[in-house]
Amino acid sequence: MILSLSGSGKSDQPLSPDEYRSYFEQYFTPIRNYLYFKTGDEGMAEDIAQDTFIKLWENRHKIERKTVKSYLYTIAGNLAINQLKRQQLQYKFQNQVEIHQDNRDPDYLLAMKEFEAKLQKVIGEMPEGSREVFLMNRLEDLKYREIAERLGITVKAVEKRMSKALHILREKLNIEV
Repeated sequence: MILSLSGSGKSDQPLSPDEYRSYFEQYFTPIRNYLYFKTGDEGMAEDIAQDTFIKLWENRHKIERKTVKSYLYTIAGNLAINQLKRQQLQYKFQNQVEIHQDNRDPDYLLAMKEFEAKLQKVIGEMPEGSREVFLMNRLEDLKYREIAERLGITVKAVEKRMSKALHILREKLNIEV
C-alpha cells in the first residue's frame, strides 16, 4: 500500500503504524546520512537516527503530516547537538582533571569513571531548559545575553535556568561549579 506523505496537515488521528513505517522507510537513511555528516561518527549517527524515529512515534498524536520531514530533521539536529555537547563537557572535564591530577593509579581511574557516569546522568536528568542553558554557557562559553537571544527568552529566564542547573549539580554531585 502506498501512502500519501504530503497529507492534508494535522489530523485528529495519530500516525498509523503503516504511515510510520512509510516515513521510516523514506527518511531513515537520509536522516542517518545527515547525522553522519553532522557528527562524523557512524555509530552515533545510527543511534541518533533511531532516537529521532522513537520521538516521532512518541509524538504521533501531535504530528502534522505536512511537516513530518522538517520535524524529523529538527529533532535529529537537536539530538545531535545535545549528544555532541555532552561529549564536549566530558572531554572538557577530563582535560581539566588531567591538568590538576597526574595520578593514574587504578583507584583514581575508577573514581573518575564513576564520577563521569554520575555527571552524565545528572546532566541528562536536568530539566531541558536548565540543561540547555548550562551547556551553552559552559561548553560554548556564551554569555547570558547571547543565550537569551539564541533561545528567544529574557536574560532573567537564563539566570533562573542556570541557577537551577548549578543547584542540581551542587546537590547531586557535591561539587562547586
